Amino acid sequence: MSPLLLTLLPIAVILILLLIFRKAADISGIIGWLLISLVAWLGFQTSVEVILRSTGAGLIRSFSVSLIVAASLLQMAIMEKTGALQRITIFIKTIASGNRSVQIMMINIGFGTLMVAVGATPVSILPPILVAMGYSTYVAIALPAIGYDALCTYALLGAPIVVFVDIANNFLGNGNEITLHQAGMVFFQFLPVVSTLIGFCMLWIVGRWRAIRKGWLPCLITGGVIGVVSSFTNRYDNLVVLTGVLCGIAVILAMSLYLIVTGKPILDRRHLTAEELTLAKNYPLWRAVMPWIILVVLILILNVPQDLFTWLYRTMKLPILGLTADGKPLDTRALWQAYTWILVSTLFALPFLRPTKRQLRDAFSIWLKRAPRPVFAAAIFFAIGEIMNMSGYDMAAQKFAMPSMVKVLADNSAQVFQGAYGQIVAFIGLFGGFLTGSEASTIAMFAKYTMSTARNLNLSTDGLLIVTAGLAFGGGLASVVSPAKLQNAAASIDRIGDEGVVIRVAFVLALLLTLITSFFVVLLLSVSGHSVS
Repeated sequence: MSPLLLTLLPIAVILILLLIFRKAADISGIIGWLLISLVAWLGFQTSVEVILRSTGAGLIRSFSVSLIVAASLLQMAIMEKTGALQRITIFIKTIASGNRSVQIMMINIGFGTLMVAVGATPVSILPPILVAMGYSTYVAIALPAIGYDALCTYALLGAPIVVFVDIANNFLGNGNEITLHQAGMVFFQFLPVVSTLIGFCMLWIVGRWRAIRKGWLPCLITGGVIGVVSSFTNRYDNLVVLTGVLCGIAVILAMSLYLIVTGKPILDRRHLTAEELTLAKNYPLWRAVMPWIILVVLILILNVPQDLFTWLYRTMKLPILGLTADGKPLDTRALWQAYTWILVSTLFALPFLRPTKRQLRDAFSIWLKRAPRPVFAAAIFFAIGEIMNMSGYDMAAQKFAMPSMVKVLADNSAQVFQGAYGQIVAFIGLFGGFLTGSEASTIAMFAKYTMSTARNLNLSTDGLLIVTAGLAFGGGLASVVSPAKLQNAAASIDRIGDEGVVIRVAFVLALLLTLITSFFVVLLLSVSGHSVS
């Protein structure tokens, strides 16, 4: 069997398990890990030691996702047991209650983007809120997974665009370095198109064509606002990583203005029950949201001052040595990662939430029930990605004895599609995002090979940036089909297993969005005069 077919076989099995047999993400993941390890061993001459080291490295690399899942679910469990989550739900139920289209844009794109931009995870936070608002479990799992996809490129902690600039500058070499501003001015061009399409997909998920007919204007306004704000923020290096924060706020403000202009109330308490009104009166909203307020403040402090950001990201790497097969240090950046500060914000908020000992015990009990499986799912898919990346590596010779699975995929893509490479690069990103559940990890896994392919196809540096931006957005769009993220969303409402139902519909939407993104890559290449040859 050819290396390409061997590479695709385990991935096909994972897809079959998820889409046809509706197996949970963690179960599909462990079967996929076993198969990918077997293929690496037998088909790519990879030693057991390399496979085990790569598995360990993948588990640690997954911390940027898996530990965020753990920290977010713990925070939500404490907020649930102290009544904070119920108080927040009551407030959100009053927002745009007369216009569900606007409500969806505000909550899932506006608020969802704002939260992911500061390191929190909407797939942990929003599902229980949406269920309490009357949305079905299917909608509650699907919407948070897709709502922020267009802007997760700019999440402050683990920002994919920061990872991309580092990899690009390492690839381009001295004298050709690009800045965050230069990368941002390419990436932002995708945002109006992708954001608008995501808005229409959310409306489709909620109510098919009827919802789209009712909500098309708020959806277009949302995409336009994101385009305008991101165009401004990406002109300045120190504002690029704030794109997600500012776009999220701008969407909320724009939708509020839309309600005012159309004569609808922004907040409407008429639908609240007497019990909800009493709780709202006795439990100040500022107390309920204190964990998020503290988190936002901490993240801004850590990222806006350039000296502090540089120290945390580039100096305090806190590497783990001696684990990876190639001997390279495994940078954890634990003091910069979102999971650290989600945990810190939760601890700092305890005096405001005022949990009793029993509430803390109940919260930990719920957390132990909800967290292990989605945390494991995130970790095992990272391990799969790392094995694919290191397959074929010879530790004794300290080089690849044969091309890795990732290189096989990249090289075959370039060979088969050649001039049409721009049309399929987003699908490579979708594949990477499906495996890891992280756009940053997709960039880390595939960006170097994408840039190499772009250079082999005679693309200039600008064309290289456009193609790699397409890869990154494909990785972001994979959130809606990422087994780890969907299982996280399902776990937050105690419905593990339901993610299998969501992924079947979401898979079609993800393919459609990725296809359109691919055409946009080709359009940008054509308009900017960078044809593939």
